[in-house]
Amino acid sequence: MPTLPSFVEIVLGILVLFGGGELFVAGSVALSLLLGIPQLVIGLTVVSLGTSTPELFVSLISTFNGDADLAVSNVVGSNIFNILVVLGASAAIVPLRVKSRLVRRDVPLLLGISMAVWGMASGGRLTWQAGVALLFAMVANLVWEIRTASEDSEDDEDNENERATPLVASLKLAAGLALLVLGSQLLVRGATTAAVALGVSQTVIGLTIVAAGTSMPELVTSVVAAYRGKADLAIGNVVGSNLLNQVVILGLCAVVSGGKGLAVDPVMVSRDLPIMVATTLACLPIFWTNGVISRLEGWLLLGLYGLYLVEQVLAATVGGEIVDNTYRFVVLVAVLPLLMVFLVWQVLRWKQQRKLLAVQGGE
Repeated sequence: MPTLPSFVEIVLGILVLFGGGELFVAGSVALSLLLGIPQLVIGLTVVSLGTSTPELFVSLISTFNGDADLAVSNVVGSNIFNILVVLGASAAIVPLRVKSRLVRRDVPLLLGISMAVWGMASGGRLTWQAGVALLFAMVANLVWEIRTASEDSEDDEDNENERATPLVASLKLAAGLALLVLGSQLLVRGATTAAVALGVSQTVIGLTIVAAGTSMPELVTSVVAAYRGKADLAIGNVVGSNLLNQVVILGLCAVVSGGKGLAVDPVMVSRDLPIMVATTLACLPIFWTNGVISRLEGWLLLGLYGLYLVEQVLAATVGGEIVDNTYRFVVLVAVLPLLMVFLVWQVLRWKQQRKLLAVQGGE
């Protein structure tokens, strides 16, 4: 049985990561405002980088400790959590209006990177060459975001109260990083101990407990942003975080793993990476129709994560392979077709509304 200290370390690690992520985001936003970076670029780059920092430290520390399964599963699990839970919870609170650039550029780019990562990992490991390619993609995307920022420039008057002196912004950044390092060490140690004691693979622990814990900054940031009416920040944080999780975190972990490469669990290649790609692909029709993520779609995303968690639990139980296969079959033949029907209905309904508006406009 897992010991009490392991659970205490997990809880403390999550809390410290949460506090560190909040401080780091606050310092990053303040520093960016001082430098005059547009709000949209802040959401897609600086804020998403800040909220992805817990995943970065957890995965890097796991890689250095030889726990490749935890390093990779943390990223994959966090990406699934971000789309299904962070976006879902945010939309369930307030419907989120989606900017057209997300559908035109950012989500297709995220989908392309996700498919590329799946393809590169299909051989059972991410090589250092693949890591270099991902880091190069990160640099290219950053340059692209900065060069096209003027297309989506916004008025930052609402953020005047978030401005700070360079000293205060730097102190927040330093304190946030210190807490993130401490929290990451606590969480990795506690999760590893609990996994061994429970007889559960580190892959499952990484896909659930660690992934949810390191995604808490994204969840809080997006939910608060949605509540305050800042849909761009809420959605941009998720899309940007999922992109950076792959190009930065997996890229760095693959590079530091050296010639042996970053090992990827075969189960993750056949199950969790396809789920990550599928959830990203599902964003396109959801974002596209009406340009709004509705409350119904938000609750749908949360429900899908519930199904994913049940599958993870069944797969981890002793002798649960038969039950897990049965459950997966039911989901494939019943739930997924219903989901496809819903998405097609949403698209057709959206097109009908556009026709009606065009007819009314012609009159």
